[in-house]
Amino acid sequence: MTNLGDLEIFSRVVSTGSMSAAGRALGLSPAVVSKRIKRLEERLGTRLLQRTTRQVSLTEAGHGFHERILGILAGIEEAEAFVSGRAGAMRGMLRISAPTSFGRMHIAPHLMPFMEANPDLTVNLVLTDDFSDIVGEAFDLAIRIGELEDSSLVARRLAPVRRVLTASPAYLERRGAPRTIADLAQHTCLPPHSQDVWRLEGPEGAVTYRPQGRLITNSSEVVREAVTAGMGIALRSTWDIGPELRDGRLVQVLPQYEGSRNVVLSAIYASRQFLPAKVRVFIDYLADLYGPTPYWEHGRVPG
Repeated sequence: MTNLGDLEIFSRVVSTGSMSAAGRALGLSPAVVSKRIKRLEERLGTRLLQRTTRQVSLTEAGHGFHERILGILAGIEEAEAFVSGRAGAMRGMLRISAPTSFGRMHIAPHLMPFMEANPDLTVNLVLTDDFSDIVGEAFDLAIRIGELEDSSLVARRLAPVRRVLTASPAYLERRGAPRTIADLAQHTCLPPHSQDVWRLEGPEGAVTYRPQGRLITNSSEVVREAVTAGMGIALRSTWDIGPELRDGRLVQVLPQYEGSRNVVLSAIYASRQFLPAKVRVFIDYLADLYGPTPYWEHGRVPG
């Protein structure tokens, strides 16, 4: 029968990417970690990890094995918390993936109260605009902005996402304001490189428009700076440009049109029978922080 400690060591090697880092996290030497992984592989009769001098990576068998043991380890953690009567005392590591701009603007500034309330919990916040493999990269949860899709993962809606067409007053003074969607063809548009089509909702229902512009970038933050500088018209989320809209550095154009209401802010986590208390508490914290009418809509920052 497999030793549960070996499973924890294996999971930590996967999450940290190396045996030495896993050893440091667990208080073990790299030699002991290597020996325990080798023992686990021998017991299972298959290689779980590909080893190089710099890193380790999962084999196909290792990937499938890792997916299946995460729920076991999470369930043990939850059971121990329940039996010991410390379900409210968060311990260990909480590993979170979040979009770069949103994480910097609306998660990082609010971590201190959460961490002060949970002094034994370490938060590992990874900012990336790629959709992380929650299971394969050992994230406890991911914060995502987009349309919810059917998957094996669980999603909890945290807040609505309102997106508006916007431009700077200087741009509109120079080029004039569009009056219809068709007028956008006469303007410089600033879509993120990955967003080929603007999906809008207006008086006539759903509308799609393929924006054209001379700026090509894979950075949403570059688009934000470009529209503020007066380079064109962009479709931006109010969480991203709320201050600029309030102080007049940006103004809404074609206000009868907004981005699709199917786009929401969600917390995504692996489908497990027992959700770790640390994950549940953090998701509840964000849901209370943002609410059905997020603070960026009215400009009152909590705290």
